[in-house]
Amino acid sequence: MQRSWIVKRLCFDPITSTTARIKMRLLMKLLIPAKAGNKSIADDSMSVAMNDFIASANPEASYFFLEQGKRAAIFIFEENCQDQLMTYNEKFFAAFDAEIWITPTLNLKELQLNL
Repeated sequence: MQRSWIVKRLCFDPITSTTARIKMRLLMKLLIPAKAGNKSIADDSMSVAMNDFIASANPEASYFFLEQGKRAAIFIFEENCQDQLMTYNEKFFAAFDAEIWITPTLNLKELQLNL
């Protein structure tokens, strides 16, 4: 029998004296191949995928640029449910065969609190 383990990261909030799931700030970078990107623009799947992601993740910052001759994007957003990342990733894979990198990130205030 295969077991399914759900890992919940908990943290203690000294202000409210409660324990809650950790909300992590993440940086997501997309790299979109030119051919798949062109196709996804033509069939409107890029617009749908980007708008769906932005509506559900509510990123605090979104940047779009070129890298290595390919379309690219960076999003900064907070997430406390790790399995939600799979939902985001699959939409980008399906819509335009994106390469995706996700890494935790800190803002300056968070960094200063932990140094």
